[in-house]
Amino acid sequence: MPPFVRPNSVVRRIWGEADSILLVFAGSAAEFALNRAVDWLFYTGALPADPIGRVFSTAAFAQEIVFVDDATAQRTLGRIRAIHEAVEARRGDRIPDWAHRDVLYMLIGYSERAHETLHRPLTAAEREELYDVFRRVGEGLGIPELPPDYDAWRADRLRHMERDLAYGALTAELYSRYRAELGRWRYALLLRVQALLSPPLVRALLRMPKPTWARGAVLLYRLAVRLGLRALAHRVLLPPRHRAAVRELDFGAAGRRRESDAVARLAG
Repeated sequence: MPPFVRPNSVVRRIWGEADSILLVFAGSAAEFALNRAVDWLFYTGALPADPIGRVFSTAAFAQEIVFVDDATAQRTLGRIRAIHEAVEARRGDRIPDWAHRDVLYMLIGYSERAHETLHRPLTAAEREELYDVFRRVGEGLGIPELPPDYDAWRADRLRHMERDLAYGALTAELYSRYRAELGRWRYALLLRVQALLSPPLVRALLRMPKPTWARGAVLLYRLAVRLGLRALAHRVLLPPRHRAAVRELDFGAAGRRRESDAVARLAG
């Protein structure tokens, strides 16, 4: 059975690396807090109750699509559709198609920004490949009216952001949950990382601080990784109860779990 994503794809590199995934969700956490459909996650209670745990459960679904054969990926997409349909049945309403597109578009946009932040900008071919993979994900989820290519997606993403983002009471509530979960200094770090990743409209709506020292922090982190100190950096930067879950996000290109370095093995 052919893989859903080819083994040497840049998409596997992004979604097989815990650091990239954390940046994808850091950026998405900012933008989704502004989305007009954020009330759907408040309806289930899942996001406000455990915003960081929600990251890991969503990432697990994504990896069950990226690192498997096409048939298995389609079954996972079917499970996600069933979850959405169950929530809709409980609420007696439908999640708008535009809201599904917004979430899919966020994952595409922040996947690209995460790779650029940690490694280098994507090439034109890699951008098209990234979009093609997520377009097929969207089609598997039954999301209509997806643009045909990367350039059309960029234009549509801008239209969606301008129409669907606004600061509201649920935005403030979500950010209070982020702060409670992370503590003061990790929350301050999150804000700077979000400012580094977010599009101008998101930065303006959230009145984000300038990301000046976040750029230097990223450079220091990349140096630590090259020196084999990645897991040690995780121990400093990540809340203790989530460190093991972060290690679980690391995959090799073939989809096998990997340890980051010797420090990770010693740390258990």
